[in-house]
Amino acid sequence: MAGSDMLMRIDDAGRVIECSPLACELFGWDAADVAGRSVGALLNEAAAEGERHRPGCGGADSMLVRSVPAGSSVVWEVCAAADAVSKEDLAILRAMFNQSPVGLHVLDDRLRIVRVNTATRGLRDVPAESLVGRVFTEVFGLTAPEKEEETAREVLASGRPVLNRLVRSMVGAVGRRPRVYSVSYARLESECGEVLGLIVSNVDVTERERALQRLKTLEHVRACVGERLEVVAVCEELADAVVPAFSGIVVVEVIEDVVRGEEPPLAPVDRDIPLRRAAFRGLRSAYPVGEVRKLPYGTPFSRVLTDLRPRLVPVEPDSIWLEADAPRAESIQRSCAHSLIVAPLSVRGEALGVVSFYRYREEEPFDEADVALASDICAHAALCVENARRYTRERTIAATVKRRLLPQQPATPSTVAISHLHIPGPGGGGAWFDVIELAGARTALILGDVSGRGMDTATTMGQLRTALHSLAALDLEPDELMARLSDTAARLAEEREALPSADPLHRVPLTAGCLIVVYDSVEQKCAIVRAGHPKPLAVLPDGSAATMCVSAGPVLAGKGSAPFPATAVSLPPGSTIVMINEDLPVPLGPLLETGARRPLGDLCDALAYALRDANDKEKMVLLARIEALPADQVLSCPLPAEPRAAPLARAAVRRQLETWKIDEETAFTTELIASELVGNAIRYGAPPIRLRLILDRQLTCEVSDTASSAPHLKHARTIDENGRGLFIIANLADNWGTRYYADEKTVWAQQTVGAN
Repeated sequence: MAGSDMLMRIDDAGRVIECSPLACELFGWDAADVAGRSVGALLNEAAAEGERHRPGCGGADSMLVRSVPAGSSVVWEVCAAADAVSKEDLAILRAMFNQSPVGLHVLDDRLRIVRVNTATRGLRDVPAESLVGRVFTEVFGLTAPEKEEETAREVLASGRPVLNRLVRSMVGAVGRRPRVYSVSYARLESECGEVLGLIVSNVDVTERERALQRLKTLEHVRACVGERLEVVAVCEELADAVVPAFSGIVVVEVIEDVVRGEEPPLAPVDRDIPLRRAAFRGLRSAYPVGEVRKLPYGTPFSRVLTDLRPRLVPVEPDSIWLEADAPRAESIQRSCAHSLIVAPLSVRGEALGVVSFYRYREEEPFDEADVALASDICAHAALCVENARRYTRERTIAATVKRRLLPQQPATPSTVAISHLHIPGPGGGGAWFDVIELAGARTALILGDVSGRGMDTATTMGQLRTALHSLAALDLEPDELMARLSDTAARLAEEREALPSADPLHRVPLTAGCLIVVYDSVEQKCAIVRAGHPKPLAVLPDGSAATMCVSAGPVLAGKGSAPFPATAVSLPPGSTIVMINEDLPVPLGPLLETGARRPLGDLCDALAYALRDANDKEKMVLLARIEALPADQVLSCPLPAEPRAAPLARAAVRRQLETWKIDEETAFTTELIASELVGNAIRYGAPPIRLRLILDRQLTCEVSDTASSAPHLKHARTIDENGRGLFIIANLADNWGTRYYADEKTVWAQQTVGAN
């Protein structure tokens, strides 16, 4: 052949006349077999075997074709261009197409496959000749071929490569799973800038993407499951987190004792222990959510609760275990479920429940890697369920303690009708109320609240309530009663601060509020003191409702020494006092005005209906409808500040008790008590002196004077002639005490009433 760059000579029919050794080396031909054969057929054979003429010998930019006269015909000579690649370049290209694990496709400008390497043929597991000439989007059965074709044409047009684009294939043959590929596009150009086609590389990243998806699913479960502290709520969070990311259907069943906060059983679980279907996501549930039942024995679900081992269970029509649970078998069949993972919810060998993951219809079957993921998901969910169970148990204990600390049978004064509304918040709370009958036909209405929840809050509430009852027995004025209650709360706060730093209660400040209303049914007045609570409301008999203007005081145990001012309010009989522990989200005025004369129980129901969606915090409402003590049940008379006051008092008492038809023994005792009280007032008090008898559920005898000195009970010696007055009163009366006002004091004694 003429010239060292001559590759071959071709006649005008495209048949090889002569082939050089260089061409045979480039294309892998045998010189003896190519003469007279078609050049196109030879190149196709080379492509089918994975060889390709090197750049510089097969394109317009790397070959030179010239015509040479040969008698009456023309012979074409194909010569290597001057910039043909070296043998090293040829070796690199051969390695790329024969040994690289990355799939390579050479596409023409119509996106048809011209050449593929051996890795591509291995990925598809199909002959190379079936790929050449086909549009590349058809080869891999892509889920979105139009989008990939659009991307490839953009690269052809712009020349900007696209790298590492994730492309998914559709489900292939039976038993073949969808694949995920990382695809990159780059444009092929000649020396003169002519667009020749594309180089498309692809790597099968299916396993990597599945591992990343499993990790993403697990992270999502850890982020979303456990936000709420209720067992059923945690199960619902789990179901929402795994459907459809991990499975198309999920069933969460929890042992009923766990839902109630009880201790979970150790594995193996007895077959008679019931489980509650706590959550379900999917097409149709075999049993209603919330139903409590025993698991049929001899099924994967009961087996999991025996050994706490997750299982990958194929779902087939002839599976024996389906016979043990006909409703579940029917639901599985109608849902077209074909793959099942059953995993336990367990902590420290204790069984909490079981989770069933199903895949159905076109979803991929589960594999062993999915079983490991299901175990990790259930391990996290089990910890969240256990936390919720413990919280439920603590909340139940706290609620029980609080119910025991609240008044079991509130006092029912004759002049005050009482009704209360309690809306528990999540985790309980520290709200409470009290109704305490005081001497002189007075009633103390108390509403308090300790911030927080749980056992610590409940016990603190009990301590404050106990202290309040003890202080109320001293018959203190409301402002002083609130001040001493605040001192008690401050001491409790100091005890918290003195706890070890590792104690959780050490970091929780004690914050409490209280509202005290003392109603005097004789004077028809209210003395009101509030510490950190909203103002009470009053509903008058005519139906008008308004907020009472009551001076604000600091919260209990607050910093500083601000006083607790008392406000006096006069209310007509038939008025209703409304006390609340926090501002309510609904306007109470219109509701209260329509219920001015309704029974208090009905009014509480109406409030509950209006507040049905406001359960984010604990709410306590105390309703008190006040009435006046009838005037004929009160005797009040002034007395002179001289010795004759005692016989005058005895005579007035005798006449009034006869009118009230009090038995003689009680009348005699009352005369003696009145005489001693008046005698002490004359001897140690200051005028004016006033005697008052009040007949209510008890008979109360009161003597008032303006001296500030406090009476003192002492045991007189046998030879003493004085000092026995209060001692006699203390022995004769059921109860006695002293009440102080701004300008006077009142000493009183109470007795049980007996009629003739």
